[in-house]
Amino acid sequence: MAREKIILAYSGGLDTSVAVKWINETYDMDVVAYTCDLGQGQDIQAIREKALRTGAVDAIAEDARNLFVDYFVWPSLMAGALYEGKYPLATALGRPLIAQLMVRAAREHGATAVAHGCTGKGNDQVRFDVTFQTLAPDLKIVAPVREWKWTRTQELEYAAKHNIEVEATKKSIFSTDQNLWGRSIEAGILEDPWVEPPPETFQWTVDPKDAPDQPEEVEISFEQGRPTAVNGREMDGADLIAELNAIAGKHGVGRIDHVENRLVGIKSREIYEAPGAILLYEAHRELEYLTLSKESQRFKTQVSQTYADLIYNGLWFSQLRQDLMAFTVSNQQYVSGVVRMKLYKGGMIVVGRKSPHSLYRHELATYEEGDQYDASAAMGFIKIHGLGQTTQAKHQLLNAKAGGPRLELPSIIPPDARK
Repeated sequence: MAREKIILAYSGGLDTSVAVKWINETYDMDVVAYTCDLGQGQDIQAIREKALRTGAVDAIAEDARNLFVDYFVWPSLMAGALYEGKYPLATALGRPLIAQLMVRAAREHGATAVAHGCTGKGNDQVRFDVTFQTLAPDLKIVAPVREWKWTRTQELEYAAKHNIEVEATKKSIFSTDQNLWGRSIEAGILEDPWVEPPPETFQWTVDPKDAPDQPEEVEISFEQGRPTAVNGREMDGADLIAELNAIAGKHGVGRIDHVENRLVGIKSREIYEAPGAILLYEAHRELEYLTLSKESQRFKTQVSQTYADLIYNGLWFSQLRQDLMAFTVSNQQYVSGVVRMKLYKGGMIVVGRKSPHSLYRHELATYEEGDQYDASAAMGFIKIHGLGQTTQAKHQLLNAKAGGPRLELPSIIPPDARK
């Protein structure tokens, strides 16, 4: 009788390589390894071949970079989603897509279960499990690393006993994850938030002090909130991000040091590298200043925070996230134009922006010839605008009979220091 099949999210590292044999023994199931390319810089065909050598009955490797950009990265950029105002959510965005593609693979291969290599302490287990439960509640979820609770030494011993091919014999100084939208680095010496990240932490960005002595300007084009071109050259999403990663990284732009609040209730010190993402967020925000009304812009800040929280917390497929995306699409319909950014020694500033839908009107803003602003309307506006405050002052705050005067400057000098 044929054994049941399970789809394993397979990276080719120690944890998932050991998991293939462990699942065979523990659950008596055939493993189908699943790997997708999200721009992490790995040879996914080589990973597929390794999975087969490790004992998987089948292995899937597919390029999902543009799917990732078009349906996950660009929507989060349009929404302005930065977790706690800093993290561009690279890893958090990749997990629901991987899980979704694994569900599809499970249906195609007749699998009854899915598995991932997440620990029981991080956010990724939530992102995988919640997506599986949402899209395919009938599939059993197996999390070997969460279940076996082995040390790395025990994993290596298990691998040696079963002739499992592993590349490393010692644990890396850091724990890392990356895709084309960014790198996440944690653990090791980084667990002390007082310690400056050592140089080897970073791979995509140069030390700002070693960046070029001359600034560089880059023009980024947007169409309805989505980036479309760099320096006038149109390209698809994956290539555009790769181009900006190289440009911004060369100038030391995109380093993030963040003590963040994990979903599981602990604070964690995380280092991120996201040169292209940080540059795009800044340029996109500058274009919004030009094209969104004050009310839309300010309300969107609330949407951005909620949108980021939903992604971080593994709720990409929630109805609320889809509702907020509907708002975002409407909100971004006039966010089209070009932004010119200057990069220098780890910093970036906007030096120009233009849009066919700009709400900045020269004829209203200028103090020179061509001014069309009706200054004569200002006095009446000011009187009406301040009417509530002046009325209260007259009848309460400055009225002795009502207990006034009460309009005093607050003191910042401690009482015992006024002598």
